[in-house]
Amino acid sequence: MNDVQPINATEDQLVTLQDLLSRSVETHAWFEEMTEKAEPEFRHIALKFRGLHLEQCDRISATITALGGEPDRSGGLRAAVNRTSVSLRSMFEDIDGDMMTAIEDAEAQVLADFDAALSILGPSRYRDELEQMKGELVKLLSEEPEAP
Repeated sequence: MNDVQPINATEDQLVTLQDLLSRSVETHAWFEEMTEKAEPEFRHIALKFRGLHLEQCDRISATITALGGEPDRSGGLRAAVNRTSVSLRSMFEDIDGDMMTAIEDAEAQVLADFDAALSILGPSRYRDELEQMKGELVKLLSEEPEAP
């Protein structure tokens, strides 16, 4: 009989993965608000990032579950602050291509959390999955904004 033993991550690994998930949830919330407030010529960019973060939140949650943890996708206070910051900005200026610097800054934080998770996980399909997700985000960041 071939029994497959579950893989359990250490507490540090689970905390690091949860940090990545929390940051991704917060960033998704930011893009959620941004898509609602964005100028038409910028909305497609916000939608791409929102979609990627939603998909990656699902995948990171699945990884945490597979490694014996319980993912928390509540987003917390930072998600609410992120949404509010977009709403306030939209009152005073357009949500358009000028947001790219703020997006790059926010995504740099997500990439740093990916790096932290990658550094703490040993070789495994879960680490490979995180590397793939990081690559998807890097690729999206490197794309030239184009008109819809």
